[in-house]
Amino acid sequence: MHIPPHNNGNAPIVDVDDARVPLNYFNIVKLKKGEAFTYEVPRYETCIVPATGTVDVTVEGFKADALGGRGVDVWDGEPEGVYVPSAARAEFVCTSDSAEIFIAGARFEEQLEAFAVRSSELDLVQYGSDDTKTHRKIKHILGQKQKDRVGRLLVSELYTVGQGGWSGFPSHKHDTDRMPDETRHDETYNFRFRPSHGSGVQMLQRKDNEPGDAYHIMNGSTVCIDKGYHPCAVLPGYEMYYFTILGGLSQRSLVQYFQPTHADQLHTIPGILDMIAKFK
Repeated sequence: MHIPPHNNGNAPIVDVDDARVPLNYFNIVKLKKGEAFTYEVPRYETCIVPATGTVDVTVEGFKADALGGRGVDVWDGEPEGVYVPSAARAEFVCTSDSAEIFIAGARFEEQLEAFAVRSSELDLVQYGSDDTKTHRKIKHILGQKQKDRVGRLLVSELYTVGQGGWSGFPSHKHDTDRMPDETRHDETYNFRFRPSHGSGVQMLQRKDNEPGDAYHIMNGSTVCIDKGYHPCAVLPGYEMYYFTILGGLSQRSLVQYFQPTHADQLHTIPGILDMIAKFK
């Protein structure tokens, strides 16, 4: 499902118990200097990630000052995040002239401990190639390094390297718990483009070798992936970014099932097996 760019007024774009992706939660909060935002989400663990700007974060007894720091867009510096346990009360205050803050969440009722992920603690991977038009970089904010501190939530930022090309290929899905071949993970994206008037396409093919859906994605588009194979692409001449939220039904580690028709492409894309291993 495609949710077009809009002013959400700091209200959740994907709320708890969403009909399509009930394992996910997503909000975008925009603040001016000195403004504060407070929230708590029962039954969902969350992660606060400034897209731009800087905030001071308080999660009950835990504090993280000067979180973020990116400038004009998501290409202008490295991400940082704060993990917020389920049902914990979190507050952040904007300390820059303005800030745009992502709040990512996954259904998980057990209460863990809050912590910060600074730019030096990111889990980074780069794979693909210009020749295969699959070159991209992934910055895991809640990734493999945090596996023992988080319940079911995975949070990452994905960038195309260069202009144009595909992401999420070979096509894969993760909509059914059937280990060891696949796990059920709902997924939510928010897209950005550079320059901002760029755009792309999100495919969603429900069954192998049957026609699916395609959505025209623009700067600020949100896409909810409930089931099916879901590659995406950016127009030539533009760079693409997407903020990625994954919430597992029965475990945190993601097991992707690659579309049989295109599975042989796994052997043509440099570094892709390392990419797969990082979603743990």
